[in-house]
Amino acid sequence: MFENVGQVTRALAEQQYIATDEISTVMYLANQLGKPLLAEGPAGVGKTELAKAWAAASGMPLIRLQCYEGLDESKALYEWEYAKQMLYTQLLRDKLSEILSNAGTLTEAADQLGAEEDVFFSDRFLLARPLLQAITSEQRAVLLIDEIDRADAEFEAFLLEILSDFQVTVPELGTIAAKHRPVVLLTSNNTRELSEALKRRCLYLFVDYPTHDAELNIVRSRVPEMSERLASEAVQVVQSLRGLDLKKNPSVSETIDWAKALVMLNADSIDAKTLETTLTVLLKHESDVQKARRAMMRSQGDDDSRRGSRGYGTSGRRGWN
Repeated sequence: MFENVGQVTRALAEQQYIATDEISTVMYLANQLGKPLLAEGPAGVGKTELAKAWAAASGMPLIRLQCYEGLDESKALYEWEYAKQMLYTQLLRDKLSEILSNAGTLTEAADQLGAEEDVFFSDRFLLARPLLQAITSEQRAVLLIDEIDRADAEFEAFLLEILSDFQVTVPELGTIAAKHRPVVLLTSNNTRELSEALKRRCLYLFVDYPTHDAELNIVRSRVPEMSERLASEAVQVVQSLRGLDLKKNPSVSETIDWAKALVMLNADSIDAKTLETTLTVLLKHESDVQKARRAMMRSQGDDDSRRGSRGYGTSGRRGWN
């Protein structure tokens, strides 16, 4: 599919995903080696978007399993559509009566009904969830197991079996092996430590917040109508906010949202009022907003002092503290 790392970088860029050399290299190796990829890092740095971009770049369908506390096998793998089975039973009631009419005892009736159970436990009543969908897909798919750290350790252990053999056993149907081994990408926000057994089965990638230049490239790609100067100012503000030890740092997607908001407001620069009135696009906790505002006031005071002594204003700011 991709012959080298450079092709991976270009293919992802065509999907508006700006990948670092490390991301492109690990994605290339995961694809070549046929191993799952575990991408860890803070929320909102583009781990899920990486899976979406990879699926689009490689022309594969994306199958997503969103993990959460209490997720169990039936919600991830398969379950029987019991309501549909009951309806089917009602529709075939007359036929069942005919089949059982010759039974002399309850045991004989049960045996005859048991011989027909394949009708009720067949593919027509099997509701495939994401893991089974990926295994039975008619074409190779990208399986995104999103936020695996939110699932219980028991589910993680169950997942190990799937990732080892890419086959599942349905007692009523037998063993179902993967028609095409899916490309598997697991993401984690690092809210709990994952097992060593899971990590051993995966290539590992840590995705951090992007550098200034990388985030600027992302903004240019996603918001091309934004001026170069305004985009650079916006990214500088976001980078400064992430240095304030906030409860929740602004994510890359929130940087993009803010950039779009600034364009919609016809802003040509980010002055104190613009920043004050749009800050909640970036920050989602009141304590973070207040901390940012205090930092802005200190920065403005420093700028005023420098303006008086050196003659330059807020454009000289390189960060908040």
